[in-house]
Amino acid sequence: MKMKYVIVLIVIASFVAIIYGFTIKEADSVTANRFIGFGTIGLFLLAMPLFLIKESKGKKMNDYMLTKENIEKMQAKEREKTDSQ
Repeated sequence: MKMKYVIVLIVIASFVAIIYGFTIKEADSVTANRFIGFGTIGLFLLAMPLFLIKESKGKKMNDYMLTKENIEKMQAKEREKTDSQ
């Protein structure tokens, strides 16, 4: 099973748990809070890190860091933009 489908399954299950928790809130608040909590944990502690790992695979972190070289590249691009207008 591909990682993409696992992530989508976790996200859908988390949203379903959260929505179910809010629908049964008045009948059983303890169980409702558990469903809401587990849904939130599923989104932020499972789905988000898995998504970030999947999407960042094979990319260089230096390209996204604010180093002196990258600042100079951005300034050069900005100068080219203003010169062409």
